[in-house]
Amino acid sequence: MDFYKRAQELKEETIADRRYLHTHAEDGLELPQTKAYVMERLRAYGLEPKDCGHGVTATLGGGQPVLLLRADMDALPMPEESGEPFACPTGEDAHACGHDFHAAMLLTAARMLKEQEGMLKGTVKFMFQPAEETFQGSRDMIANGILEEPHVDAALAYHVSPGRMPVGLFMYNAGGTMMYSVDGFRITITGRGCHGAYPQAGIDPINIGVHVHLALQELIARECDPSHACVLTVGQFHAGTAANIIPQTAVLEGTIRTNEKQARELLVRRMKEVAERTAAVYGGTASIEMLSEVPPLICDQAMTEEIVSYMKELDIPGLTPYPGVSASASEDFAVIAERVPSVFMYLSAGYLDERGDYPAHHPKVQFNEEVCPIGAACLAHCAVRWLEER
Repeated sequence: MDFYKRAQELKEETIADRRYLHTHAEDGLELPQTKAYVMERLRAYGLEPKDCGHGVTATLGGGQPVLLLRADMDALPMPEESGEPFACPTGEDAHACGHDFHAAMLLTAARMLKEQEGMLKGTVKFMFQPAEETFQGSRDMIANGILEEPHVDAALAYHVSPGRMPVGLFMYNAGGTMMYSVDGFRITITGRGCHGAYPQAGIDPINIGVHVHLALQELIARECDPSHACVLTVGQFHAGTAANIIPQTAVLEGTIRTNEKQARELLVRRMKEVAERTAAVYGGTASIEMLSEVPPLICDQAMTEEIVSYMKELDIPGLTPYPGVSASASEDFAVIAERVPSVFMYLSAGYLDERGDYPAHHPKVQFNEEVCPIGAACLAHCAVRWLEER
Protein backbone atom coordinates (compact mmCIF):
# COMPACT_ATOMS: atom_id res chain seq x y z
CA MET A 1 0.00 0.00 0.00
CA ASP A 2 1.04 3.57 -0.68
CA PHE A 3 0.48 4.77 2.86
CA TYR A 4 0.96 8.44 2.05
CA LYS A 5 -1.65 8.30 -0.72
CA ARG A 6 -4.08 6.56 1.63
CA ALA A 7 -3.29 9.02 4.43
CA GLN A 8 -4.08 11.87 2.04
CA GLU A 9 -7.46 10.26 1.35
CA LEU A 10 -8.06 10.12 5.11
CA LYS A 11 -6.66 13.58 5.79
CA GLU A 12 -9.96 15.27 6.62
CA GLU A 13 -10.87 12.50 9.05
CA THR A 14 -7.48 12.79 10.75
CA ILE A 15 -7.97 16.53 11.07
CA ALA A 16 -11.47 15.97 12.46
CA ASP A 17 -10.02 13.62 15.09
CA ARG A 18 -7.37 16.18 15.95
CA ARG A 19 -9.91 18.96 16.30
CA TYR A 20 -12.23 16.90 18.50
CA LEU A 21 -9.35 16.06 20.83
CA HIS A 22 -8.22 19.69 20.76
CA THR A 23 -11.65 21.02 21.71
CA HIS A 24 -12.03 18.43 24.47
CA ALA A 25 -8.53 18.91 25.91
CA GLU A 26 -7.80 17.19 29.23
CA ASP A 27 -4.61 17.13 31.31
CA GLY A 28 -3.00 14.62 33.65
CA LEU A 29 -3.64 10.92 34.15
CA GLU A 30 -7.43 11.04 34.06
CA LEU A 31 -8.57 11.75 30.48
CA PRO A 32 -12.14 10.37 30.36
CA GLN A 33 -13.39 12.08 27.17
CA THR A 34 -10.11 11.62 25.31
CA LYS A 35 -9.81 7.98 26.26
CA ALA A 36 -13.43 7.21 25.35
CA TYR A 37 -13.01 8.88 21.95
CA VAL A 38 -9.82 6.98 21.13
CA MET A 39 -11.40 3.65 22.09
CA GLU A 40 -14.53 4.43 20.06
CA ARG A 41 -12.47 5.22 16.96
CA LEU A 42 -10.33 2.11 17.30
CA ARG A 43 -13.44 -0.07 17.58
CA ALA A 44 -14.87 1.61 14.49
CA TYR A 45 -11.75 0.53 12.59
CA GLY A 46 -12.12 -3.08 13.73
CA LEU A 47 -9.55 -3.12 16.54
CA GLU A 48 -10.19 -4.26 20.10
CA PRO A 49 -8.86 -1.55 22.42
CA LYS A 50 -8.18 -2.28 26.07
CA ASP A 51 -7.49 -0.26 29.17
CA CYS A 52 -3.84 -0.15 30.17
CA GLY A 53 -3.59 1.76 33.39
CA HIS A 54 -4.95 5.20 32.55
CA GLY A 55 -4.14 4.74 28.86
CA VAL A 56 -5.34 2.66 25.91
CA THR A 57 -3.71 -0.16 23.98
CA ALA A 58 -4.58 -2.39 21.02
CA THR A 59 -2.73 -4.83 18.78
CA LEU A 60 -2.72 -5.89 15.14
CA GLY A 61 -1.13 -8.89 13.45
CA GLY A 62 0.37 -11.65 15.53
CA GLY A 63 3.55 -13.30 16.70
CA GLN A 64 7.02 -11.85 17.01
CA PRO A 65 8.55 -9.39 16.58
CA VAL A 66 6.44 -6.71 18.25
CA LEU A 67 6.78 -3.00 17.45
CA LEU A 68 5.19 -0.45 19.78
CA LEU A 69 3.79 2.74 18.24
CA ARG A 70 3.24 5.36 20.92
CA ALA A 71 1.24 8.59 21.03
CA ASP A 72 0.68 10.77 24.08
CA MET A 73 -2.75 12.42 24.30
CA ASP A 74 -2.77 14.75 27.33
CA ALA A 75 -3.04 18.53 27.21
CA LEU A 76 -1.57 21.25 29.42
CA PRO A 77 -3.36 22.95 32.34
CA MET A 78 -3.38 26.42 30.78
CA PRO A 79 -5.72 28.72 28.83
CA GLU A 80 -5.64 28.80 25.03
CA GLU A 81 -5.26 32.02 23.03
CA SER A 82 -4.60 30.53 19.57
CA GLY A 83 -7.70 32.06 18.02
CA GLU A 84 -8.60 28.72 16.44
CA PRO A 85 -12.39 28.19 16.10
CA PHE A 86 -12.01 24.74 17.68
CA ALA A 87 -10.04 25.96 20.73
CA CYS A 88 -10.83 24.34 24.06
CA PRO A 89 -13.70 26.41 25.52
CA THR A 90 -13.06 25.68 29.21
CA GLY A 91 -10.12 28.06 29.58
CA GLU A 92 -8.49 25.45 31.81
CA ASP A 93 -6.70 23.12 29.35
CA ALA A 94 -4.98 23.54 26.00
CA HIS A 95 -3.26 21.23 23.52
CA ALA A 96 -0.29 23.58 23.34
CA CYS A 97 2.22 20.75 22.84
CA GLY A 98 0.55 19.00 19.91
CA HIS A 99 -0.44 15.77 21.63
CA ASP A 100 -3.83 15.98 19.89
CA PHE A 101 -1.91 15.53 16.62
CA HIS A 102 -0.02 12.53 17.96
CA ALA A 103 -3.20 10.69 18.94
CA ALA A 104 -5.01 11.59 15.70
CA MET A 105 -2.09 10.49 13.50
CA LEU A 106 -1.76 7.20 15.36
CA LEU A 107 -5.51 6.58 15.01
CA THR A 108 -5.18 6.98 11.24
CA ALA A 109 -2.08 4.78 11.17
CA ALA A 110 -4.02 2.11 13.09
CA ARG A 111 -6.84 2.31 10.55
CA MET A 112 -4.46 1.91 7.61
CA LEU A 113 -2.59 -0.95 9.25
CA LYS A 114 -5.89 -2.70 9.99
CA GLU A 115 -6.72 -2.45 6.30
CA GLN A 116 -3.41 -4.21 5.57
CA GLU A 117 -3.27 -6.50 8.60
CA GLY A 118 -2.63 -9.56 6.45
CA MET A 119 0.71 -8.15 5.29
CA LEU A 120 2.11 -7.65 8.80
CA LYS A 121 5.10 -9.91 9.52
CA GLY A 122 4.62 -9.69 13.27
CA THR A 123 2.65 -7.52 15.70
CA VAL A 124 2.03 -3.80 15.93
CA LYS A 125 1.06 -2.66 19.42
CA PHE A 126 -0.51 0.75 19.94
CA MET A 127 0.07 2.89 23.03
CA PHE A 128 -2.17 5.91 23.65
CA GLN A 129 -0.64 7.50 26.72
CA PRO A 130 -1.84 10.05 29.29
CA ALA A 131 0.24 12.29 31.56
CA GLU A 132 3.34 12.84 29.47
CA GLU A 133 3.48 16.42 30.67
CA THR A 134 3.65 15.29 34.29
CA PHE A 135 6.08 12.44 33.47
CA GLN A 136 3.68 9.83 34.91
CA GLY A 137 2.09 8.25 31.86
CA SER A 138 4.81 5.93 30.57
CA ARG A 139 5.47 4.46 34.01
CA ASP A 140 1.75 4.05 34.61
CA MET A 141 1.34 2.03 31.42
CA ILE A 142 4.57 0.07 31.94
CA ALA A 143 3.35 -0.90 35.42
CA ASN A 144 0.15 -2.14 33.78
CA GLY A 145 1.93 -4.30 31.20
CA ILE A 146 2.26 -2.20 28.03
CA LEU A 147 5.66 -3.76 27.28
CA GLU A 148 4.42 -7.32 27.85
CA GLU A 149 1.69 -9.66 26.56
CA PRO A 150 2.94 -9.56 23.90
CA HIS A 151 6.51 -8.61 24.79
CA VAL A 152 7.60 -5.46 22.95
CA ASP A 153 10.87 -5.64 20.99
CA ALA A 154 11.16 -1.99 19.92
CA ALA A 155 9.26 1.30 19.99
CA LEU A 156 8.67 4.32 17.73
CA ALA A 157 7.18 7.75 18.47
CA TYR A 158 6.89 11.11 16.73
CA HIS A 159 6.39 14.59 18.18
CA VAL A 160 5.12 17.53 16.14
CA SER A 161 7.10 20.75 16.36
CA PRO A 162 5.81 24.30 15.75
CA GLY A 163 7.85 27.29 14.63
CA ARG A 164 8.93 29.20 11.54
CA MET A 165 9.86 26.22 9.40
CA PRO A 166 8.29 24.27 6.56
CA VAL A 167 6.17 21.20 7.11
CA GLY A 168 8.06 18.00 6.37
CA LEU A 169 11.32 18.28 8.28
CA PHE A 170 11.97 15.23 10.41
CA MET A 171 14.48 15.81 13.16
CA TYR A 172 16.38 13.06 14.95
CA ASN A 173 19.56 12.10 16.77
CA ALA A 174 21.14 8.76 15.96
CA GLY A 175 24.37 9.22 17.87
CA GLY A 176 23.65 10.94 21.17
CA THR A 177 21.10 12.35 23.57
CA MET A 178 17.89 13.48 21.88
CA MET A 179 16.36 15.10 24.98
CA TYR A 180 17.64 15.80 28.49
CA SER A 181 16.74 14.02 31.69
CA VAL A 182 14.66 15.80 34.30
CA ASP A 183 14.56 15.14 38.02
CA GLY A 184 12.20 17.32 40.00
CA PHE A 185 12.96 17.68 43.70
CA ARG A 186 11.58 19.17 46.88
CA ILE A 187 13.92 19.90 49.80
CA THR A 188 12.22 20.48 53.14
CA ILE A 189 14.48 22.10 55.72
CA THR A 190 13.48 21.88 59.36
CA GLY A 191 14.89 24.21 61.98
CA ARG A 192 13.35 25.57 65.17
CA GLY A 193 10.95 28.46 65.08
CA CYS A 194 11.28 31.45 67.38
CA HIS A 195 10.69 35.18 67.74
CA GLY A 196 12.64 37.24 65.22
CA ALA A 197 14.11 39.31 68.05
CA TYR A 198 15.80 36.26 69.57
CA PRO A 199 17.39 34.29 66.72
CA GLN A 200 19.73 32.56 69.16
CA ALA A 201 16.71 30.73 70.56
CA GLY A 202 15.94 29.05 67.26
CA ILE A 203 17.46 27.45 64.18
CA ASP A 204 16.75 29.50 61.06
CA PRO A 205 15.63 27.30 58.11
CA ILE A 206 15.71 30.29 55.74
CA ASN A 207 19.40 30.82 56.44
CA ILE A 208 19.99 27.11 55.93
CA GLY A 209 18.01 27.19 52.68
CA VAL A 210 20.15 30.00 51.30
CA HIS A 211 23.33 28.05 52.04
CA VAL A 212 21.84 24.89 50.52
CA HIS A 213 20.93 26.77 47.35
CA LEU A 214 24.43 28.21 46.97
CA ALA A 215 26.05 24.85 47.70
CA LEU A 216 23.92 23.15 45.05
CA GLN A 217 25.18 25.57 42.40
CA GLU A 218 28.74 24.57 43.28
CA LEU A 219 27.89 21.05 42.10
CA ILE A 220 27.51 22.40 38.56
CA ALA A 221 30.62 24.59 38.76
CA ARG A 222 33.00 22.14 40.41
CA GLU A 223 31.76 18.55 40.19
CA CYS A 224 30.17 18.18 36.75
CA ASP A 225 32.27 17.44 33.68
CA PRO A 226 32.32 20.69 31.65
CA SER A 227 31.69 18.68 28.47
CA HIS A 228 28.29 17.61 29.83
CA ALA A 229 25.27 19.88 29.75
CA CYS A 230 23.99 20.17 33.34
CA VAL A 231 21.46 22.58 34.80
CA LEU A 232 20.28 22.73 38.41
CA THR A 233 17.52 25.26 39.01
CA VAL A 234 15.74 26.15 42.23
CA GLY A 235 12.52 27.75 41.04
CA GLN A 236 10.61 27.95 44.32
CA PHE A 237 11.66 28.92 47.87
CA HIS A 238 8.87 29.14 50.43
CA ALA A 239 9.16 29.93 54.13
CA GLY A 240 7.47 31.90 56.86
CA THR A 241 4.19 33.69 57.49
CA ALA A 242 5.28 36.89 59.25
CA ALA A 243 8.20 39.32 59.23
CA ASN A 244 9.01 38.90 62.93
CA ILE A 245 8.88 35.11 63.14
CA ILE A 246 11.69 32.73 62.25
CA PRO A 247 9.71 29.80 60.83
CA GLN A 248 9.98 26.12 61.61
CA THR A 249 10.48 25.01 58.00
CA ALA A 250 11.56 26.19 54.56
CA VAL A 251 10.91 24.44 51.25
CA LEU A 252 12.96 24.59 48.04
CA GLU A 253 11.71 23.06 44.78
CA GLY A 254 13.55 22.74 41.51
CA THR A 255 14.82 20.54 38.71
CA ILE A 256 18.01 18.88 37.56
CA ARG A 257 18.49 18.46 33.80
CA THR A 258 21.37 16.85 31.97
CA ASN A 259 22.18 15.13 28.69
CA GLU A 260 24.29 12.38 30.22
CA LYS A 261 23.31 9.44 32.42
CA GLN A 262 26.38 9.48 34.69
CA ALA A 263 26.04 13.23 35.28
CA ARG A 264 22.43 12.74 36.26
CA GLU A 265 23.30 10.01 38.75
CA LEU A 266 26.07 12.18 40.23
CA LEU A 267 23.84 15.23 40.65
CA VAL A 268 20.93 13.36 42.22
CA ARG A 269 23.22 11.60 44.70
CA ARG A 270 25.28 14.67 45.58
CA MET A 271 22.25 16.95 45.87
CA LYS A 272 20.91 14.79 48.67
CA GLU A 273 24.28 14.68 50.43
CA VAL A 274 24.87 18.42 50.13
CA ALA A 275 21.39 19.35 51.38
CA GLU A 276 21.52 17.01 54.36
CA ARG A 277 25.07 17.91 55.41
CA THR A 278 24.68 21.66 54.89
CA ALA A 279 21.55 21.64 57.03
CA ALA A 280 23.39 19.68 59.72
CA VAL A 281 26.21 22.25 59.84
CA TYR A 282 23.69 24.89 60.93
CA GLY A 283 21.81 22.64 63.33
CA GLY A 284 18.87 21.72 61.14
CA THR A 285 17.78 18.78 59.04
CA ALA A 286 16.89 18.38 55.38
CA SER A 287 14.65 15.80 53.74
CA ILE A 288 14.59 15.33 49.97
CA GLU A 289 11.63 14.14 47.91
CA MET A 290 12.04 13.36 44.21
CA LEU A 291 8.97 14.62 42.34
CA SER A 292 9.79 13.28 38.88
CA GLU A 293 12.49 11.02 37.50
CA VAL A 294 12.92 10.87 33.74
CA PRO A 295 16.19 9.68 32.14
CA PRO A 296 17.81 11.26 29.08
CA LEU A 297 16.12 10.21 25.85
CA ILE A 298 18.77 8.27 23.95
CA CYS A 299 17.58 6.64 20.75
CA ASP A 300 18.97 3.37 19.45
CA GLN A 301 21.49 4.29 16.76
CA ALA A 302 20.99 1.32 14.43
CA MET A 303 17.21 1.48 14.66
CA THR A 304 17.20 5.24 14.09
CA GLU A 305 19.23 4.88 10.92
CA GLU A 306 16.90 2.09 9.80
CA ILE A 307 13.74 4.16 10.39
CA VAL A 308 15.29 7.11 8.55
CA SER A 309 15.90 4.85 5.54
CA TYR A 310 12.24 3.75 5.56
CA MET A 311 11.02 7.34 5.73
CA LYS A 312 13.13 8.19 2.70
CA GLU A 313 11.24 5.48 0.77
CA LEU A 314 8.04 7.49 1.07
CA ASP A 315 7.22 9.81 -1.82
CA ILE A 316 6.23 12.77 0.35
CA PRO A 317 6.94 16.27 -1.01
CA GLY A 318 9.18 18.22 1.33
CA LEU A 319 10.00 15.30 3.62
CA THR A 320 13.55 16.23 4.63
CA PRO A 321 15.92 14.70 7.21
CA TYR A 322 17.49 16.96 9.84
CA PRO A 323 19.97 14.94 11.93
CA GLY A 324 21.83 15.68 15.15
CA VAL A 325 19.02 17.40 17.04
CA SER A 326 19.34 17.65 20.83
CA ALA A 327 16.83 19.48 23.04
CA SER A 328 17.12 20.51 26.69
CA ALA A 329 13.43 19.74 27.23
CA SER A 330 12.44 16.32 28.54
CA GLU A 331 10.13 13.55 27.37
CA ASP A 332 8.88 10.52 29.29
CA PHE A 333 9.15 8.30 26.20
CA ALA A 334 12.70 8.06 27.56
CA VAL A 335 11.36 5.58 30.12
CA ILE A 336 10.35 3.31 27.22
CA ALA A 337 13.65 3.90 25.41
CA GLU A 338 15.53 2.82 28.53
CA ARG A 339 13.87 -0.58 28.33
CA VAL A 340 13.65 -1.42 24.61
CA PRO A 341 15.43 -0.13 21.47
CA SER A 342 13.52 3.00 20.48
CA VAL A 343 13.33 5.86 18.00
CA PHE A 344 11.88 9.31 18.71
CA MET A 345 11.64 12.03 16.07
CA TYR A 346 10.28 15.53 15.71
CA LEU A 347 8.04 16.23 12.71
CA SER A 348 7.81 19.86 11.67
CA ALA A 349 4.28 21.25 11.90
CA GLY A 350 5.34 24.84 11.44
CA TYR A 351 4.39 27.83 9.32
CA LEU A 352 6.55 30.23 7.33
CA ASP A 353 4.45 33.24 8.35
CA GLU A 354 3.50 34.83 11.69
CA ARG A 355 1.58 31.71 12.73
CA GLY A 356 4.97 30.13 13.37
CA ASP A 357 6.08 32.78 15.85
CA TYR A 358 5.01 31.00 19.04
CA PRO A 359 6.70 27.96 20.59
CA ALA A 360 5.15 24.88 22.16
CA HIS A 361 3.53 25.52 25.56
CA HIS A 362 2.67 29.10 24.58
CA PRO A 363 -1.06 29.95 24.76
CA LYS A 364 -0.94 31.32 21.18
CA VAL A 365 0.94 28.41 19.58
CA GLN A 366 -0.46 27.03 16.32
CA PHE A 367 0.39 23.78 14.54
CA ASN A 368 0.03 23.13 10.81
CA GLU A 369 -2.52 20.41 10.03
CA GLU A 370 -0.70 19.56 6.78
CA VAL A 371 1.51 17.36 8.96
CA CYS A 372 -1.38 14.97 9.68
CA PRO A 373 -1.06 12.67 6.63
CA ILE A 374 2.73 12.80 6.85
CA GLY A 375 2.82 11.56 10.42
CA ALA A 376 0.19 8.88 9.85
CA ALA A 377 1.96 7.59 6.74
CA CYS A 378 5.37 7.50 8.43
CA LEU A 379 4.01 5.54 11.40
CA ALA A 380 2.27 2.95 9.23
CA HIS A 381 5.01 2.57 6.60
CA CYS A 382 7.84 2.32 9.12
CA ALA A 383 5.92 -0.27 11.14
CA VAL A 384 5.38 -2.50 8.11
CA ARG A 385 8.97 -2.17 6.90
CA TRP A 386 10.51 -2.73 10.34
CA LEU A 387 8.54 -5.95 10.79
CA GLU A 388 9.46 -7.09 7.26
CA GLU A 389 13.17 -6.70 7.91
CA ARG A 390 13.14 -8.77 11.08
